[in-house]
Amino acid sequence: MDVDVPGTVLKRERTRDAVLELIESRSPGDAIPSERALCSLLGVSRPTVRAAVDELVAAGLLVREHGRGMFVAPAKITQELVAGDRSLTVPQAAGAWSSRLLEFTTLQAGARVGRKLRMSPAAEIVYVARLRLVDGAPMAIEHLHIRAELVPGLSAQELESGDLYEHLRATHGVHVHEAVQAIEPTVVTRAEAKLLDVPELSPALLFERLTSDTSGRPVEYVHSLYRGDRYRIVSRLALGPAAEVAPDREGHHPGIPPGDFAHGDAITSSTRGDIQTGA
Repeated sequence: MDVDVPGTVLKRERTRDAVLELIESRSPGDAIPSERALCSLLGVSRPTVRAAVDELVAAGLLVREHGRGMFVAPAKITQELVAGDRSLTVPQAAGAWSSRLLEFTTLQAGARVGRKLRMSPAAEIVYVARLRLVDGAPMAIEHLHIRAELVPGLSAQELESGDLYEHLRATHGVHVHEAVQAIEPTVVTRAEAKLLDVPELSPALLFERLTSDTSGRPVEYVHSLYRGDRYRIVSRLALGPAAEVAPDREGHHPGIPPGDFAHGDAITSSTRGDIQTGA
């Protein structure tokens, strides 16, 4: 190996940048030259090319297909976080989002979820698991836990239509006010990998969110797993005042059912590993 040769790190960095430039000049699904061809094209050794390619494969920018070659990976879905005057707002992610219901049931909260929702472990919650897809490709697994007392008669169809919070407002007088959300890196289990169509132990982003009403009562706890190779978070920091722009009402928030926060309720972002209850 040439890892100890002077200038090797810089050489690999330049090789990576050269391959990245090839990727950026092509469209998703397009082939790039083989490792052998890249060696000749860039004038570097095979280990140097392989190290750069391995890094770009791990980053989700290249896809290796045995017997076929290397191809530009599908574009990542970008979720932008924007610092507003009173909270960190979350514009919707790109793509056409849909859901596949995995489970919908009523059960006891249990100790952990009970603590999150500040309710008895024996109290009932509505539990929903669903696979989120973007442009038909699996992107995330979401687990929703909602106080059952707040949503009597809630159906899977109502949830998927995006009317959950409107249902709470109109039927039960529950006004969702704030959500505290944390994001951290993780890896997928074998079962999660099968659903997301990725290798076991692939990198992922874990979203945890606790939603409260205007009285500070926890209403809903959600944890979601998003593919690390297809999803990224970008922060935009507002450094000065700007003209107000009407928010886009279409799209997707990570971990939030379609239609939620449609009335402009605040979303607060947290980088801590644990959900803050706001109590």
